[in-house]
Amino acid sequence: MKTTSTRLDLSVQYACLSVCPREDLPRRADFLHWARAALTGGGSITIRLVESAEGQALNRDYRGKDYATNVLSFPYEYEPRTVGDLVLCPAVVAREAAEQGKTLAAHYAHLTVHGILHLQGWDHEDDASAEAMEEEERQILARLGISDPYALPCATAAL
Repeated sequence: MKTTSTRLDLSVQYACLSVCPREDLPRRADFLHWARAALTGGGSITIRLVESAEGQALNRDYRGKDYATNVLSFPYEYEPRTVGDLVLCPAVVAREAAEQGKTLAAHYAHLTVHGILHLQGWDHEDDASAEAMEEEERQILARLGISDPYALPCATAAL
């Protein structure tokens, strides 16, 4: 009888400390918590936090887009275990969180969940796929106590 491991081997690389203080970044335990919430089965995943220049180079070389982006996913194997890399760019994550009125932790959690889903084969290439993936993200984040990342910020009426 074949059994599937639910073990998650997670490595976190902080390759951005020259421009981003360690205290501003999630701890490995945070990433582990978020990744486990999104991962079905076991896996071996590396999360690398990079400076903007490295993020831009990776996005350009692998996606043909010449700018640093928030998260990149590099899946290598889906079954029997998820194997892949996530690359997060803290400068972009921090800017987006501020622009969107989200806490930094909530935005990191969302992007980690989003990336883990990509490593498992989810995509958002068409409207139906995007809607399904976003709903899955909402459900996972709700279980983590994080509000809908796609909800528009509420406007406050002046009194």
